[in-house]
Amino acid sequence: MQYLRNEWTTWVELFHGCKKQAFHLEARDSYAVPQESERFRRFLDGERPIVDDYKNDWVDLVQETTGRGVMMSRIRVVTVPHTDYQRWLLSVTGSNVDAGEDIRYVPRHLAGEVPPDDWWLIDNERVVYNLWDEHGSQAEAVAATTDPRIIEYCQGVKQRLWELASPYAEYVDNAHIRQ
Repeated sequence: MQYLRNEWTTWVELFHGCKKQAFHLEARDSYAVPQESERFRRFLDGERPIVDDYKNDWVDLVQETTGRGVMMSRIRVVTVPHTDYQRWLLSVTGSNVDAGEDIRYVPRHLAGEVPPDDWWLIDNERVVYNLWDEHGSQAEAVAATTDPRIIEYCQGVKQRLWELASPYAEYVDNAHIRQ
């Protein structure tokens, strides 16, 4: 296992090095990302949404990566009814999808066994774990591995959940998410 600093430049380098596909599994119902706190607070208070550099930087990275022909996809395993955080994510995910990221949802009660950790599967050659503490805050490092057994496991999880997942636009149109 290799540990990398969990900072924006590390992620930019990972995606710039990506040649074919980057898949992300999100398994938590909420996160405590400092860069999102003001936008999340505004959502909870019913205030008008804002777009900031943090969101713009991600959308730009998605556009640049998918513009090179790299497929970027993500599955969010979510509890229904949704947490406030997931309701907020649903309200802002459209810009990621518009930028080229294929984001899909699986209700947790349909997902079966789900790994507790979030991770990126990069080109089916490397798994990069997003590390979080018990409060949903990001760790200062991410863990990366090229262990073929871990890669095979992650590929299997991705395939199984992909078959259950609904694309973002379809998911937001379903009545069960309006709870």
